[in-house]
Amino acid sequence: MVCRLKEPERAAVLFKGWPETILWSCLQGVMGAIYADDSDVPRSAAAMLGDFCFLAGEPLPALAEQALWGRPSCILIPKDNRWNAPITRTFGSRAAPITRYATRKDPAAFDVPHLQKLASGVEKSYTIRIIDFYLYDLCKKESWSRDLVSQFPDWDTFQSLGLGFVVLQDGRPVCGASSYSRYREGIEIEIDTHPAHRRRGLALACGARLILECLDRGLYPSWDAHTPASLALAERLGYTLSHPYPAFFVSAL
Repeated sequence: MVCRLKEPERAAVLFKGWPETILWSCLQGVMGAIYADDSDVPRSAAAMLGDFCFLAGEPLPALAEQALWGRPSCILIPKDNRWNAPITRTFGSRAAPITRYATRKDPAAFDVPHLQKLASGVEKSYTIRIIDFYLYDLCKKESWSRDLVSQFPDWDTFQSLGLGFVVLQDGRPVCGASSYSRYREGIEIEIDTHPAHRRRGLALACGARLILECLDRGLYPSWDAHTPASLALAERLGYTLSHPYPAFFVSAL
């Protein structure tokens, strides 16, 4: 039987050596949740936060199915290939193999003067602002910007745990770089741009501004790339590729 762990650290041994910050958020009890086959001595576990589900231990299809409850889709990330066949059998054609790209977690890799130059490189019609109560609400209302704040259920939670910036034009957000999630030592970065404002350097500038703020606050701005384009943007900001890794994009229907 699948249960939510009241003490998520009980599953730590199953995820040992896996340097993913969303996973750390769950294990630290900051955000997300850990589900397992046993509350005392788990042999299978799933770390779930937002659209992501990290699977470790003995393959258990019920844990993978749990990730889709109440969600139209999710990204399943198995720790090893023992999970691949059970995922494929469980979801069939609804489980599409994808490749994601982990970057190295090296706080010393960032060139601060370079980031400062990038952060100031927006056209005069745009301005960069930190996300406040008003901008949090605006981001939550728009489909393109929702993930900038969606894992923080209210402003008080975002103010306590989150951090982000948006690019404004005429007072409206058109691009944002924010914390998709938070763990004790840092954040996982989310960047989104309104389709009408892409290819103008806004994501680069806003991302640079967020990284600079994280460094000032002693937080690590982690970046895990969903696509080669996301990886290319990360590399322009100072990140380097650690390794590509397999995952599954699973839809409910």
